[in-house]
Amino acid sequence: MTAHQEDGAPAYEYRWALPSVLLGAAREGGRVRRSTRDWIVDTLMFLLACGLTFVSLLEIQDEPVPLQAIEQVVGALSCAAVWLRRRWPVGLAVVMMVLSSYLELPGGASIVALFTVAVHRPFKISGPLVLFSLITLAPYVWLRPQDGLERGWAAALGVALILTVLAWGIVVRARRQVIWSLRQQAEVAAEEARRSERERIAREMHDVLAHRISMLSLHAGALEFRPDAPAEEIARAAGAIRNNAHLALQDLREVIGVLRAVKPGEEGEEAEPVPERPQPTLADLPHLAEECRQAGMDVRLTLGVENAPEGLGRNLYRIVQEALTNARKHAGGAPVAVTVAGKRGMGVSVEVRNPLRVRHGLRIPGAGAGLIGLTERAELAGGRLEHGATPEGEFLVRAWLPWPVKTTREDA
Repeated sequence: MTAHQEDGAPAYEYRWALPSVLLGAAREGGRVRRSTRDWIVDTLMFLLACGLTFVSLLEIQDEPVPLQAIEQVVGALSCAAVWLRRRWPVGLAVVMMVLSSYLELPGGASIVALFTVAVHRPFKISGPLVLFSLITLAPYVWLRPQDGLERGWAAALGVALILTVLAWGIVVRARRQVIWSLRQQAEVAAEEARRSERERIAREMHDVLAHRISMLSLHAGALEFRPDAPAEEIARAAGAIRNNAHLALQDLREVIGVLRAVKPGEEGEEAEPVPERPQPTLADLPHLAEECRQAGMDVRLTLGVENAPEGLGRNLYRIVQEALTNARKHAGGAPVAVTVAGKRGMGVSVEVRNPLRVRHGLRIPGAGAGLIGLTERAELAGGRLEHGATPEGEFLVRAWLPWPVKTTREDA
């Protein structure tokens, strides 16, 4: 997004440019880069100053000719100086107030300069400047009396005009601060959404790659400890290793493609489209169990749920997948019982049980984050997950996920 430029803020730094304008941190006399909106606003301010100066010409018709000439020259220069209000707002306002303490025609430019300071500088700067303006009003009221208007009324009108301009500028400044704050909140929310999506992808990839790599390790271990196995078993194990390696690389390519995706228009690059494969659902659990059996696991699956929503089925699939991966790591060869039961409106529960058996020999290393990730996944889905050893000498992973009566689009 292009920044709204004031007081020399760089055009490409919206995050910092706008606060410097609103909070008064911009450097006086900095380089100005006007946007189209800035040019329109500056033109309107210039025309306003010219209009007020033209109206004030009626007030100096009875003045001496030399004074009228000075008024006209100073008035024209004051209108032209309005174009410097973004670069030297405070300095311009001080000069205009000093000139308008006696002269009539710089008054229009003085009002524009005071409004500019009220909008682009904090009250600690605009407040003393308004006080200085009220001080310079006294000699003008005393030395330049108005026909048909007493000095007291003239002073009151001048004070009212100055305070009105200050209040108007403060309101505009406050509105810009609110808009900037809302935009910052929107940026933070968008960044949080991107971070959450990356965390979701990381959880998915942990579950998927842990499963694939554990399968690779299991088949490779079988080949290592049984070099004299029949050629058919060796070929079958090698084929499983190749297939799981291919799937692991494909999964890894997908997540890297998502994480490296370039925003449209950023540095003139376009993100390479990354094809997404269909996400697993509850209907894929029998295939997962069969895949584990082919790797030598004794998996007993009891599936008592049908037609579950895709979101619910995907979460259940990932829970079972990670639980089976843990069983392969820590209780290799032990039978694993997987039970999925539930119905709409009551929720779905899944239990994965296996005997506590420490695997001897080569052990598949783990980061210890699998069960933590499953707990987070269940909680994010509105459910719960517990795990640990049971008195019967088994390791149990039990999860419950809600299945509302009315399915939302996100669940579907």
